[in-house]
Amino acid sequence: MIPKAKVGAKLKIQVLAGGISHEREISLKSGRRVADALAEAGATVIIREPDANLLKNIKKDKPDVIWPTLHGASGEDGALRDILATVGVPFVGATADSARLAWDKSVAKILIQRAGIQTPPSVTLPKETFRELDATGVLKAVTQSLALPVVVKPARSGSAHGVTLVRKQEQLSRAMIDAYVYCDVAIIEKLVEGTELAVSVIDLGAGPMALPAVEIEPIAGQYGYQERYTAGETNYYVPARLSKSATEKAHKMAIAAHEALGLRHLSRIDMIVDKKGTPWFLEANVLPGLTETSLLPQAVHASGYTLGQVYYSLAEAALRGRG
Repeated sequence: MIPKAKVGAKLKIQVLAGGISHEREISLKSGRRVADALAEAGATVIIREPDANLLKNIKKDKPDVIWPTLHGASGEDGALRDILATVGVPFVGATADSARLAWDKSVAKILIQRAGIQTPPSVTLPKETFRELDATGVLKAVTQSLALPVVVKPARSGSAHGVTLVRKQEQLSRAMIDAYVYCDVAIIEKLVEGTELAVSVIDLGAGPMALPAVEIEPIAGQYGYQERYTAGETNYYVPARLSKSATEKAHKMAIAAHEALGLRHLSRIDMIVDKKGTPWFLEANVLPGLTETSLLPQAVHASGYTLGQVYYSLAEAALRGRG
């Protein structure tokens, strides 16, 4: 159960938004939405850019809690979180070490497999290896092993940047080039057909709990950047149109993945549920999108709580060193 926000407590929260990654605009939107929800719940909120004045502003603002809403490498690769940890102000979200592990999809898949969670078979190819070897021969060998269709994606990137669904061999080279634009390591992953889900996990100090699963049905067939952030491009169903058994498996897997990666406070676990009702881990989001079209806010609304209640409670959990 999510506790009611303690309006009288008046936490002072500094929201970090913006940055210089490919996802700057999304971060600004997320930051604004988080700030509005926290203010409605009774918090005093200050929005800041993570720029050269970051440390000065933290010292000036004296926040009780910092809430980073920085998407992409600048907010999810662990570097900023290391800096925040040295400052000593509690912050919402994963620790630096856990963020690094989850941000790199190839590393996350290894940890997930070791935890006994199913994830699609894949091959990880650094750009240098791809260039030095016979690229055509390598790609042919990979597709013979995995069999088309496959999904090609950067090992470290967010918001579906550089992600391509490949159904024909001749599309693969172009897909690799597109992935390498965002990261020097690309993952070729076997496509699992089924229902695409996002299960958000929150932990307010009593252990992780899964919010209602969001089913994703992109009208164009692929859930890319435009489909994520343009209203009307994707149909969402909350809760997902799955059997009770499949839903329970999805929720259980999301919590297990959250714990396997050592995440805290909040995360979003993306998965495919196949025709047999088995969930397959795709990736974990250290800092889920929090815009008006994002998935975690939809799950919060479906749970019967307000964004203010949940966000304020997460800030309180960070302040207590819990979650």
